[in-house]
Amino acid sequence: MSTLTTESVQKIADLAKLHISSDKLPALTDALKNILTLVKKMDDANTQDVQALSHSVSATQPLREDIITEKDQRDLFQKNAPQVEAGLYIVPKFVESE
Repeated sequence: MSTLTTESVQKIADLAKLHISSDKLPALTDALKNILTLVKKMDDANTQDVQALSHSVSATQPLREDIITEKDQRDLFQKNAPQVEAGLYIVPKFVESE
């Protein structure tokens, strides 16, 4: 496992377009190092003879029948929308591609 540095954390933050102040960067780097150390310990744990659990609690969730109880009101709801087309809401583009 490579060593995590403040420079690499800053680079990751820049790539993710996150602003991390320089005074908080060392503490964040240490916290991430601790997390990665824990993940490494968990990865190294011998689980060869451990039986897999589907769920730690044996209770079950009662399910209700999947029955439609309300009529389709799409047209009513879309009357309030500024722009719709073919039953779909038209919204402004908010994610820019580079």
